[in-house]
Amino acid sequence: MNRLLISFVALFLLAGNAVQAQITIGPNATVLKNEKPFRGIGVNYFDCFVRTLNDGNDTSYDKGFATLSSQGIPFARFCCSGYWPSDMRLYQSDRGEYFRRLDGVVRSAEKHGVGLIPSLFWYFACVPDLVGEPMDQWANPRGKTQAYMRDYVHDVVTRYRDRPTIWAWEFGNEYSLEASLPNAKEHRPAVHPTLGTPDHRSERDELTFEVVRTAFVAFAKEVRKHDPVRIVFTGDSFPRMAAWHLKNGGTWERDTPEQFSEMLDYLTPDPFNGLSAHVYKVDDRTRLTQAMIVSRKLNKPLFVGEFGVPGDAPEQAIDFQQHLKAILDQQIPLSALWVFDFTNQPEFSVNETNSRNWQLESIAEANRTIRAR
Repeated sequence: MNRLLISFVALFLLAGNAVQAQITIGPNATVLKNEKPFRGIGVNYFDCFVRTLNDGNDTSYDKGFATLSSQGIPFARFCCSGYWPSDMRLYQSDRGEYFRRLDGVVRSAEKHGVGLIPSLFWYFACVPDLVGEPMDQWANPRGKTQAYMRDYVHDVVTRYRDRPTIWAWEFGNEYSLEASLPNAKEHRPAVHPTLGTPDHRSERDELTFEVVRTAFVAFAKEVRKHDPVRIVFTGDSFPRMAAWHLKNGGTWERDTPEQFSEMLDYLTPDPFNGLSAHVYKVDDRTRLTQAMIVSRKLNKPLFVGEFGVPGDAPEQAIDFQQHLKAILDQQIPLSALWVFDFTNQPEFSVNETNSRNWQLESIAEANRTIRAR
């Protein structure tokens, strides 16, 4: 078989796997589920994999997915790796066992009919720390950081690209919030040598927008080698209110709507085909209108990957309902509550029995409203 024919066969098989994706892009930056128009509100189930990665006997995620299914919650975004370098020791020493545990999460979600959006490199410092490089190596295609990224993307994407329960791929969490800060020295990654970090940091551990954007492109291109169909998101928050000025002059001057739009475009380079945002404050909520304009212009559906409020005070409940109303009014294709069943953040954690469970009921009702339209 000649090389051209081999390449054709490989592409044919890859496309055959990827066409099982449930979620694809529709016209005018909308989302289709099984080729029909779809909007949905899911949750962040941040540690559904992390908990079983740390304890192979912990399969409590299955009860969680059962709860989400019973509430009609359509999907969950989750951390699809360890958070600290030490969390990835199993991947390095026994990939068979590592993927046995991740397989359990995927199978459970599939059994309960819950879609998944895995975020492969949640914490920006984990991979560079793991391979012994500073943060600026996210921008070096010949460095160990990007090499590790490519290996992990290959392992995860090729393993799960034929599973319909995988709705989309995501790079990480809020990388651009760390970029080009005037006080960057104060925001260098944490130092915890017992968790696998170095014992000190330097200027090379301070991210810039250029480094973040370069890392984004490298990730998206790598995913596209293995899955040509699914939506790929950065996992970013909205750009900071001063992002354009931080990039172009290092000041905290507030950006204009046009500058905000420019930064949202800049931070979602091709081949990313979806926009990411997080909504926690009134300023975030008010930028949804402009974000949807950018989304339609680029034909990249908007994913509000996190929205929520801490605590139980009445004014916070009102704020939550206003977030939810804005998501519905703006017809955001995909959005996800922060956060489901996460004991490390009790002020945000929502489960079926705690005092914040009304939030699950609220998004369940919102999903019913969307389906009825």
